[in-house]
Amino acid sequence: MGRYLAGRLLQAAIVVLLVTTATFVLVHLAPGDPVEAALSQPGIPESVRVEWRRTLGLDRPLGEQYVRWIANASTGNLGYSLHHQRPVRDVIADALPRTALLVGLALVLSFALGIVVALLQTERPGGARDRWLGRILLLFYSIPDFWLGIVMLLFFSYYLKVLPPSGMTDVMRDYMAPAERVTDRLVHLILPVVTLTVLSVAMVTRHQRSALLEVLPSDWMRTALAKGLTPRAALWRHALRNALLPTIALAGLNLASVVTGALFIEKVFAWPGMGHLTANAIHARDYPLVTAAVLVTSVVVAVGALLADLLSAAADPRIRVG
Repeated sequence: MGRYLAGRLLQAAIVVLLVTTATFVLVHLAPGDPVEAALSQPGIPESVRVEWRRTLGLDRPLGEQYVRWIANASTGNLGYSLHHQRPVRDVIADALPRTALLVGLALVLSFALGIVVALLQTERPGGARDRWLGRILLLFYSIPDFWLGIVMLLFFSYYLKVLPPSGMTDVMRDYMAPAERVTDRLVHLILPVVTLTVLSVAMVTRHQRSALLEVLPSDWMRTALAKGLTPRAALWRHALRNALLPTIALAGLNLASVVTGALFIEKVFAWPGMGHLTANAIHARDYPLVTAAVLVTSVVVAVGALLADLLSAAADPRIRVG
């Protein structure tokens, strides 16, 4: 098991390094720089911009900047954000828990709902319920992230006016009682969480349905039915337990999809998390913040995939052999 874990850790480290390196190079090759974006006012002398570039090391060759960034990042120093006028580490520390809350709720809901819908489809494979649920899920799977977010925003916030359109809290939050603050946070969570859940549930359902259909013809399923269990009881009690392995493996892959979707969803609903932060940092040419945000996000995704691999290995020891 230790050898398996070491191999997966090495793979995760290589992926994070490659993604971060590509991001560092691309953002530095893009037109403009953080100094130009932050100090674009006409009254600021060019000498001030030159001094800021020298202070931030932006006047050095790209290779030297990269080596210096790697050395600083290895010690926890992710640089300074001119756009936020704060250390990058502090900016990310504020945004990361908000995205973790959003993504965590969406993952839990999408897997819980996806498994239930897959069971409902598999009770009568090929029946009317199976066909109609499959069509609805295919529709959800085909909808772009940002388009669904905009539709949800327009329908529930501007047409029905039942949910807040953006942000994480109401402007009057400071004057609310503790119970009202909790309710206010939950209400602001509904639209982004539901949007992310709808986008993810189709993938989970399709994989879980396929896994269930594979175990239905098994001998032990026929034995369970022969002992007097109803088809529904055999499906929910026995087939589901043996068909969860592909879904466990899917959790790691789906985490990357949900995190990517959060980039657009947070921007649409102005949820102040990592996605919203990264989008604004790209617009501001904030090199340190963009690179650090990608680094943190890739680490989170790699750790999620690693945990999914370990859970799969624990559930099926044959995986460790490969």
